[in-house]
Amino acid sequence: MKAVQYHSYGVTDVLVYEDADRPEPGAGQVLVKVAGAAFNPVDASIRAGYFPEVFPLVMPHIPCYDVAGTVAEVGEGVTGWTAGDTVLAFLPIAGRGAAAEYVVAPAEALAAAPRTGDLADAAALPSVGLTAWQALFEQVGLKPDQTILINGAGGAVGAYAVQLAVRAGAVVTATASARSRDRIQSYGVDRIIDYTETPLYEAVTGQRFDVVLNLVPPSPEDLTRLLDLVVDGGAFANTIPPGPESSLRDIRICQVFGRSDAEQLAELVNRVDAGELAIYLAQRRPLVDLRAIHEEAAAGQLPGKTVLIP
Repeated sequence: MKAVQYHSYGVTDVLVYEDADRPEPGAGQVLVKVAGAAFNPVDASIRAGYFPEVFPLVMPHIPCYDVAGTVAEVGEGVTGWTAGDTVLAFLPIAGRGAAAEYVVAPAEALAAAPRTGDLADAAALPSVGLTAWQALFEQVGLKPDQTILINGAGGAVGAYAVQLAVRAGAVVTATASARSRDRIQSYGVDRIIDYTETPLYEAVTGQRFDVVLNLVPPSPEDLTRLLDLVVDGGAFANTIPPGPESSLRDIRICQVFGRSDAEQLAELVNRVDAGELAIYLAQRRPLVDLRAIHEEAAAGQLPGKTVLIP
């Protein structure tokens, strides 16, 4: 099969589109014919060698841990899935990924793919959708009528966080640039702050929120200011480490690390099928473009969530 893989850590040149052995499903595993694999920024950080202790890789490594596709084979002991089923999954980050024609997935990580839309596009949902869900409902416990500031709503996690918060009945303020303003507005957000025109802290002078969800890399000064925007007894959730360890005020601090959860992913899919959650995708690209996508991401030139098509 064809795959993009790298044989050592390094700059984008280590990414090679080449022949690789087609994997075989073991006990408890499913072989998936890949329809789409999503790029995530952490893929580039892992490739560069920033987290070898956190994500120990076996070389050569195939990146991309979000996948949508069709079951090709099932391994020993797998029940509930048969060849031809359409599925999606948040794969183990350090395992062999989905930037290939086929990938092996733990059966327990799979959820049925949405019945609506293009199968490949569903790869844009798993890890970012789960991170948004877990931040809002596991970590924060968002309730109807609470006020929430979502800082960085224009990104992939932000797209789902805004939609889920609106559906939960929260009063949602989101930061976004003009590029994503119309899309974020279409999700039903109550207020959008264009941070390129007015600094966030000036736009919300005198206002505090029950919840602040931060989705962008913060400076120490930013963290202090963001914490100041949380009401006493409120919650601050951060998806970009390092975050604050404590606060001098009565604020619950949540550091969010998205994890694979098939039951939660199935709930997200149900909302997609019900028309309550829109999959956010900026572009589809052929798998052979993965090196270029890493380069564009490093240069800040990616237009948004990108799915690779084998």
